[in-house]
Amino acid sequence: MSRNRKSGTVTILPNLEIIDIAEEGKGVAKADELVVFVDKAVPGDVVDVRLIKKKKNFAEAVIEELHTPSNYRTDPFCQHFGVCGGCKWQHMQYDAQLNFKYKNVEAALQRLAKVDTTSMEPILGSAENKYYRNKLEYTFSNKRWLDKADMGDQDDLELNALGFHVPGRFDKILDIQHCYLQAEPSNTLRNQVRGYALRTGMTFYDLRAHEGNLRNLIIRTSSTGEVMVAVIFAYAEQSEIDGLMEYLKLNFPEITSLQYIVNQKKNDTIFDQDVITYAGRDHIFEEMDGLKFKIGIKSFYQTNSAQAHELYKITREFAGFKGDELVYDLYTGAGTIANFVARNVKQVVGIEYVPTAIEDAKFNSAMNNIDNTIFYAGDMKDILTADFIAEHGKPDVVITDPPRAGMHESVVKRLLEMEAEKIVYVSCNAATQARDLALLKEKYQVARIKPVDMFPHTQHVENVVLLTLIKD
Repeated sequence: MSRNRKSGTVTILPNLEIIDIAEEGKGVAKADELVVFVDKAVPGDVVDVRLIKKKKNFAEAVIEELHTPSNYRTDPFCQHFGVCGGCKWQHMQYDAQLNFKYKNVEAALQRLAKVDTTSMEPILGSAENKYYRNKLEYTFSNKRWLDKADMGDQDDLELNALGFHVPGRFDKILDIQHCYLQAEPSNTLRNQVRGYALRTGMTFYDLRAHEGNLRNLIIRTSSTGEVMVAVIFAYAEQSEIDGLMEYLKLNFPEITSLQYIVNQKKNDTIFDQDVITYAGRDHIFEEMDGLKFKIGIKSFYQTNSAQAHELYKITREFAGFKGDELVYDLYTGAGTIANFVARNVKQVVGIEYVPTAIEDAKFNSAMNNIDNTIFYAGDMKDILTADFIAEHGKPDVVITDPPRAGMHESVVKRLLEMEAEKIVYVSCNAATQARDLALLKEKYQVARIKPVDMFPHTQHVENVVLLTLIKD
């Protein structure tokens, strides 16, 4: 039905049952033939919804009234839930989250790759679903997100913020008081940095005008207890930089690596920026399975350390190494998987686009006395050529862990040409993984499937698939 308000015509759809949850984390309902995606809805809810966007075959909506709450519902534990862009599934019980992640992977593989999922293995949940991340990046802003309580007299209102972007608003930052994603000293560090900046009059970055002293704050922690802090400045004087750095050094002796970057570009990427170490090392160490890994401010490392260990153990198990295999590790990053499996095989050849990641991979091999790895930096489709394979040998096993976009079609074609006995495909996007599996079906069959939850309270899920070469 519809009803009129002073602001115009508002469409209300009454008594909709939420029947599913979409990959982006919104509840799914149907009104006749119209598919409705409902923000913050949980399967099993019965709700009235207000449409906020309507297309030909689907609409987006928000809950106007919750008539019957789902049995899967639970109270969100974070005060920022609903505005912050993270942890969008906090209002759903964790067992239910795992169930729907499993179903989303299953549906993608069935629909897009026509894979038989009857033997799909149970999803592996995360032992910790709070304080599980080892890295967070916060943004400074002089125009924080204002909620309804702030909409009165704004003359004395503090508008500076240090926190996360509000979804859909690149220029609005939600000022975070307590975040449940990263363990201490993360929250204390962030709040103390904000407090210092406000006391000393340092300016927070203006995301539209591109001016201000303070731009970003990155905090990395490790399972070994080490802490890395990097402050990204924009237009601060050196005396201001030194002041904040010295404050952190004196007040947080647990910081292992204290660094800063001056970034005056109009984007936040730091990979092309110089990093200055103010105190301590320029890196921290992570440990996994008896191996040490060097982590720099620009290094790629799975952000859920404990669950990454489980993911890599599954990858190794799926490969079923006997000890004499030549392994290609595609999209190797900092060589974490390559070094993790190296002691179980004859040799690992790792390929990665980012040169600094390859330097980390080589360092990690040397640090762990691993001498059977070789790493190459460059675009996968340019490096993985017939000549490359002729030089290094045909692999027995290929491990591939591409970005969300999946593998380039030319890389898939090269895999089909190589005809390795096994491919272990690790993916953070079941849809693009399914697209690639559909192409690989020409010569490979799916032998095992196991989802792994790396990011509790979000819609994201990793999936590991074992492919075996079809024999004539």
